Amino acid sequence: MALADNAGCAKPSEDLPFPEIIELNVGGQVYITRHPTLVSVPGSLLWEMFTQKNIRSLARDSKGRFFVDRDGFLFRYILDYMRDQQLVLPDHFPERSRLQREAEYFMLPELVKMLAPKLSKQNSLGDDPCQSDPEELSPNVDATRNLTSASATLPGTVAGGPGGAVTAGAGAAGTDARRAGFITIGYRGSYTLGRDSQTDAKFRRVARIMVCGKTSLAKEVFGDTLNESRDPDRPPERYTSRYYLKFTFLEQAFDKLADAGFHMVACNSTGTCAFAHDQTDDRIWTSYTEYVFYRE
Repeated sequence: MALADNAGCAKPSEDLPFPEIIELNVGGQVYITRHPTLVSVPGSLLWEMFTQKNIRSLARDSKGRFFVDRDGFLFRYILDYMRDQQLVLPDHFPERSRLQREAEYFMLPELVKMLAPKLSKQNSLGDDPCQSDPEELSPNVDATRNLTSASATLPGTVAGGPGGAVTAGAGAAGTDARRAGFITIGYRGSYTLGRDSQTDAKFRRVARIMVCGKTSLAKEVFGDTLNESRDPDRPPERYTSRYYLKFTFLEQAFDKLADAGFHMVACNSTGTCAFAHDQTDDRIWTSYTEYVFYRE
């Protein structure tokens, strides 16, 4: 048996084919735990794997560790739950829905319930740390809403006219269509520059334009051009930093923001340089830039 030669693992008993200490390779991440931990939830996938008699049926990696083809990062929370049937997530945890999917795969129904969004208000273990609390009314919110009817007649607003009809992607009620708020646009860029500074730089196109802000504002401004695949089903009053645009032209994003009444209030950028090849002096410059827009 491959693990029997490992000095860090106890030898299996005659009745149980598994050692006391078990090494796992989950998606490339190595975990070391006790056998009773893996079988602590009867009926779970890990319980089924590590209570069977035919140990040869389990997949192994090149070093003899039991291999599970799942998300290695999220498995740490699965293993924590297996230890004491409790779940503690870090602040601003962005992978809650994916962790729920992992819990379903490992056949842990109680953990699935803890992660279910419908329990997030009643069960402290189900609160979504990566979602902010609904926006509290600030002193100028009422004044902002009183300006809604006047601003709805300006070009680029989402109100349809005197009737207050809202176009697709604008959110819920027409009274909230012109709510104040921030939207941050971020992108990464890079270009290669040769030894001769007079040589034309080879620019790469912007791969993706990221959108950060309140969901309702992002949908109002960008509509169908907003890609929500990385953060689906986000409530309108919650914030996200995982949306991105279906186009790659910054000017197009700026035009949409300007049409919706936003103006730029801040921007920042960072850059790094690295040599493209050891044999040449070509250098690759990469940068990350953010633009912050605000609408009163």
